[in-house]
Order: sequence, then structure tokens, then C-alpha cells
Amino acid sequence: MRYRASRHDSASEGLRDSERRRGSSSSRSGSSRTGRGRRSSSRSHARRRSRIIGFSILGLAVVLLGAVAWIGIRGWLAKGELEAAVPLATQIQNDFSSGDVDVATNHANELKEHAHSASDLTSDPVWRVAELVPVVGTNLAAFRQAAAVLNDVAGDAIVPLITNVSNIGVDNFRPTNGAIDLAPLVEARPVVASARETLDAAVTDANMISTEGTLDQISSAVVQLRESLSKADVLIKGVDNAVTLVPPMLGVDGPRNYILLFQNPAELRAGGGVTSALAQISTNNGRVELVRQASSTDFQSERQPALSLPPETEALFSNRATRFIQNTTLVPQFELTGQIAAAMWKTRFGVDADGVVSFDPVALSYLLDATGPITLPTTQVEITSSNAVEFLLSDVYKQFPDPSVQDGVFAEAARAVFDKVAEGKLDPAKLLQAMVRAGDEGRLKLWSAHAEDQAVLANSSLSGGLPSSSIDSTGVGVYFNDATGAKMDVYLKSAVETKSAQCRTNGRPTVSSQVTLTNTVAADAALPEYVTGGQAFGVPRGSIRTIVYIYSPANADPNEPILIAGIDPGTSGSQPFSARDGEHLVVGFSVELAPGETKTVSADFAYDNGASLVISPVITPTVNPTVYSTEINRGFSEC
Repeated sequence: MRYRASRHDSASEGLRDSERRRGSSSSRSGSSRTGRGRRSSSRSHARRRSRIIGFSILGLAVVLLGAVAWIGIRGWLAKGELEAAVPLATQIQNDFSSGDVDVATNHANELKEHAHSASDLTSDPVWRVAELVPVVGTNLAAFRQAAAVLNDVAGDAIVPLITNVSNIGVDNFRPTNGAIDLAPLVEARPVVASARETLDAAVTDANMISTEGTLDQISSAVVQLRESLSKADVLIKGVDNAVTLVPPMLGVDGPRNYILLFQNPAELRAGGGVTSALAQISTNNGRVELVRQASSTDFQSERQPALSLPPETEALFSNRATRFIQNTTLVPQFELTGQIAAAMWKTRFGVDADGVVSFDPVALSYLLDATGPITLPTTQVEITSSNAVEFLLSDVYKQFPDPSVQDGVFAEAARAVFDKVAEGKLDPAKLLQAMVRAGDEGRLKLWSAHAEDQAVLANSSLSGGLPSSSIDSTGVGVYFNDATGAKMDVYLKSAVETKSAQCRTNGRPTVSSQVTLTNTVAADAALPEYVTGGQAFGVPRGSIRTIVYIYSPANADPNEPILIAGIDPGTSGSQPFSARDGEHLVVGFSVELAPGETKTVSADFAYDNGASLVISPVITPTVNPTVYSTEINRGFSEC
């Protein structure tokens, strides 16, 4: 029993062991199956994530490719629009110049459409976002900004001007029955003023376009845009000044009186030449009349100055400009000249002048190109644009030794040209060209007694002011006053060279003005005593003595040394002098030239670091135009 029980127990234990082994095996099998499931699920999630990332990358790539294609297509279209617009701008000028206003208007509208399309194509959100992309973005930004500027100019300046001011042309300046119709000029004023504001803003916007890192095609296009806008800006300012000044000056608001000064540069003055003849012009509602003529001999020297000069100016030029009518242009500021001449005319004739205009025989020769030849009544001499300068500044002294007759010849020439202009017997386009050329050369100047008119003139070439500086250029001056006391300056030739550099050891930039004068008269020339001066002021016969004034930039540093060169310190009476005139430092030289002799003088000034190295000179207009050259050095190698 015991035996069977034992076996039974053994069997039972074995059974339990077997069951335990199966259970353990089953447990291990279940665990294995669970692990395989988890790994399979993890791989599935990974595959799904990979697919999502892949699709996302693919989607992003598609978006980017789409954006690139979008920008590329729009850029290509915009490029085509701009290329179509560029020749239209030139065509409009040609149309307008030829008087074909209708065609010019059509071309202006086409230009507006092309410019507007180019601006629209480059200003959508996708384009603006793409501007944030390195390298590519700078090109896109410059392209967009250039298109926007052109769009503004086309829509807000060119089209309004062509559409609303088409009735203004050169023929508007041709008198009809002795008068100029001022109504079109008055009506054009608001449109022209608005176009000027648009172009001023466009110039600023174009200058702010960054071309750093852009393609050559983009940068060159922006440069071309800036240059075109600058030229257009200068042109529109001239038109704006004209429609602002001409109507009131010609008496649209009531009668006015102007004094004409006929200057003779054969005897130089800083502002041009001695005053030989004068006239009074009256204007009323577009009608212009010459009512009185006078000679310098009609004026006595004033015991008391006609007015007080600024102390610094008087210290440089004395008060002779305010005591002798011939010397009204002894000072280079034409505003002072105008005030002096007006005061003298008031004393002599009792007439209040609304302004003063000056011109010289060279300017007269330009006007003769518009009017054609004139014949002087007294002498029956025919004067043309080609012989006017030689006759009025040389031959007249040989043929008519009497100074009063000489002044009469000048007066007759001025009157004859005036009569042709007043009668409308001229080419109006050539007249405007002549006036612009004379103004640019400083041979035609204007001062107004009316503050609002003078404020407009002050920013033009007609003002005859001292040199001024801007962000684009630094102004310097070179002026000549004759000290021979004769008419020898017809034989004087001059050359001016300016150099600007960043030179001084303290980093200050400098500007140097070098003046070369030559006496071209032959030693054995047979010249009248009235021309040579007869040694009245101690100058040998045939020699020329000239006072040269070199004006610094307005921002020159008075604490920095002025470097002066070119004068022999042993030459009597030729010691240079220095002074101030307003904001300018001034260096002066007395230069005496024997027949055939050449001399050079120079002055070097230090000025502000922020000033432009580009030099803009103001030079006394001489009989023989001054030869001018300039040089910029941005380093230290040539200093």
C-alpha cells in the first residue's frame, strides 16, 4: 500500500511538474508573441512617420518650386513690361518736341500701363516673402522698388503733364501783337507743381534702392533709373520755376518795371563785367515795352553808398560797387548787384524797380541765333551771332574811340535785339535754348525785389549767388576783377582745375582750386590807349593785371591751414591775402601778365568729412570761356 501510494504520489508530482513546464512554456510563448506584436507596431508607426515627413518634404518642395516658378514667371513678365516702357519714355520726349501731342499722349498712357503692370507683378505677397531669401532677395527687392518708382512717375507725373499741360510749348514764349498769352502758364502751375513733387520723391526713393550684392543687370538698371530721374527732375524744376515766375514777372498781377544791365567783360568784374548800358523794361499782362535807355555816363559817382554792403564783403571789395554804376558787379553776389542798381536807378530817375536783369555780349550772340542778324541804326553795322562778340568787345574800340559812342553802340544792339523779341520775330525754341545756355554760363542773371520770386530764383542758375553745396556736390568759387583799368580782358584766357581728396593726416578731405591765366596779346600789337589803359593804374602797356579770388566750400575749416602756391613772394604787390565772405574763406591774388605770359595760382582748403568730393564751381564768365577740369582722389597716395 505504501508502495502504491508512493508511486501515486510520484505520478501526481510528475503530472504537476509537467503541467508547470507546459505553463511555463505557454507563458514564454505568450510573452514572445506580445514582443513580436509590439515591434511590428513600432515599425508601422515609423513607416507612417517616414511617409508623413516624406510627403511634407515633397509638399514643401512643390510649394517652393511653385513659388520659384511663380516668381520667375512674374519676374519675366515684369522684365518684359519694363523693357517695353523704356523706349516709350524717349519716344514721348520726341513726340512732344515735334509738337505731336496726341501721339505723345497715347505713348504716355502706354507707358503708364506697362509701368503699372510691372509694379503689380512684383508686389504680391509671394514676391515680398521671397525678398527675405539671402542673395536672391536683394535682387527681387531692387527690382520691385525700381518698378514701383517708375509706376509712380508714369502715373503721377508724365501722364498728368502730357494730358493737362499739352497746350504749353515753346510757341507760348513767342509774343503775339507785342504780348505773351499768360493764361496757359497760369493754368499749368498746379499740375507742374504736383509733377515736381512726384519726381522729387522718386529721386529720393531711387537713391534709397540698395544694389549691394545685386546682379550687374539689376544694379546697372537702377543706376540708369537714377540718372534718368535726376535729369527729369532738373527739367521739371526748370519748368516749374518758369510757370511760377514768368506770369508775375510779365505783369499778370499788374505792371512791373525791370532794369537791364548790359555788362562788358572786356573789363572784368566778379559778376561778369563793367556796366556799359542800361534800360528800363515795363511789363503788363504779358506785354513788354522798353521805355527808357541810359548810359553809364548818365550816372554820377555817389558820394554816399547807394546801400550798405555786409562788412565782410565790403572789406574784400571796398564800397566802390555801391558808388559807381559801372562797378555794380564788382561783388560776386548778384542779389547785392540788383539791389545796388535798383537804388541808383531810383536816385537818378525816380522809378522803383521790381527787379534787375543782366546779360553780356556773349549772351547777346546766343540770342542773335534765335532772332537772326540785326543792323545798328547809327553805324549801319550788321551784327550776327558769329561776329557780335568780336565787334562789341574789340572792333568797337578801334572804330569809335569816344566812350559815349561805344556805350551808344551797346545800347543800340540791346534795343535791336529787344525789338525783335518783343515783335515775335524769332525762333522760340532757339530763344529758350539761348536763355538756358546763357543762364548756365552765368551770363544771364536775375534779381527780384519780390521776396516770393527771389525765393524761387535763389535755387536757380539765374540767381548769381555764391557757391553752394549739396549732398551731391561741394561748391567752390573763382572770381576775377580787372585791375588794369582798361579793356584788355578780351585777350585774357583762363583755366580752372579743381582737385578734391581725402588727404590730411587727420582724415579731413581737401579741395584745391588752381587758376591759370594767360595774356594772349602780341607784344607789338597796335592797341588803342582806351583798350590798354595808358598805364593809368601803373600797368605797363599790353600787360593785364587781374585780382583772382578763390572761394572755399562753405564748410571749410578756418582752423586748418590754407595751402597757397604759385606766387613769387618777391614780386611787388602780388602778396596773396585771405579773408572771409559770409560762410566762405577767401584767398586773393594780384596777377600781372606781360604779353604772352602765363601764371598759375592755387589755394587748398580743408573741409568737413561728410561733404561730397565732387566739386561744383562758380566761375566769373569771361569773354573766352574758362577751360575747366576736375579730379577726385579718394585715397592718400597723391597727397
